[in-house]
Amino acid sequence: MTDNNDNERPLTFLETLSSVFAAMFGVQKQEMRERDFRRGKLSHFIAVGVLFTVVFILTVWAIVKLVMNLAGV
Repeated sequence: MTDNNDNERPLTFLETLSSVFAAMFGVQKQEMRERDFRRGKLSHFIAVGVLFTVVFILTVWAIVKLVMNLAGV
């Protein structure tokens, strides 16, 4: 059983990050989605989503630059 205080505390950064990561790939359990709606804050999800997107784009850009550099282009 979960503690009543556990249901009322906000999501931690890692819980929010894992939910955003799962949402980006479209694999989220129903239980986790319900937890997100109960305990999560929209502003936190937006901030982590934007941060994750920026990191993803920069990673793809860096990989492309590396491959282009190795190819001599």
